[in-house]
Amino acid sequence: MATVVLVRHGRTTANTAGVLAGRSRGVRLDELGEQQAARVGERLASLTLAEVVTSPLERCVQTARAVTDRQASSTRAQREKGLAEVDYGAWTGRELKTLAKEKLWSVVQGHPAGVTFPEGESMAAMSARSVAAVRRWDAAVTTAHGAEAVWAAVSHGDVIKAVLADALGMHLDAFQRIVVDPGSISVVRYMPGRPFVAMTNTAEGDLGWLAPRPKGKGRRNSAGSATGDAAVGGGAGPDVTAQGRTKGRSGGRG
Repeated sequence: MATVVLVRHGRTTANTAGVLAGRSRGVRLDELGEQQAARVGERLASLTLAEVVTSPLERCVQTARAVTDRQASSTRAQREKGLAEVDYGAWTGRELKTLAKEKLWSVVQGHPAGVTFPEGESMAAMSARSVAAVRRWDAAVTTAHGAEAVWAAVSHGDVIKAVLADALGMHLDAFQRIVVDPGSISVVRYMPGRPFVAMTNTAEGDLGWLAPRPKGKGRRNSAGSATGDAAVGGGAGPDVTAQGRTKGRSGGRG
């Protein structure tokens, strides 16, 4: 199967204001967020992305544009409602410090699988539709571009945490243990037997090792073998030099 690069949008004005943006319109990247998005684009520039798919909200569209602008070929981000932010309902637009005093807050922290936001979406529904969207796109990319293809999905913190929790075989109630910072990259490779999580919440580093290897060199040495078996003992890892570049490639550093 293909490999998906999960990208959280860069920092926004709502993040710095301590406001739960949710699906509010007009929430855009701040200056640091634009820099984070540009760095994501730089990290992915050495890869030929088969697809770039994004949440339709502005902050993700901005981040996705920073990725497509650095691609060598003409790539346009496609919008996917399944990757949209949680519908926080009546919580949308409120300050986090105020929400922390609500009774529901402790449930969100300890039992998110049982949470439905007032006038909004349940965490379980968010998890189901986001995981389904990522797996659907991954299967489509694999069919169209082959099992060595790499694609990117640009989304939101809780959404990416839910996708990672599913890939890790974790119950949704444990997903608050996962950290997904603005402008971070996580990588998942789905295989017939199980998904493999290659990295989470990274802000720096070369990603050239994700690219397909030249013919005759075998499969890339990353998450998952051709059979889908895990490497007992941990395996040899990707072929990356001490300078942080994939051996034999000229992709830029993160």
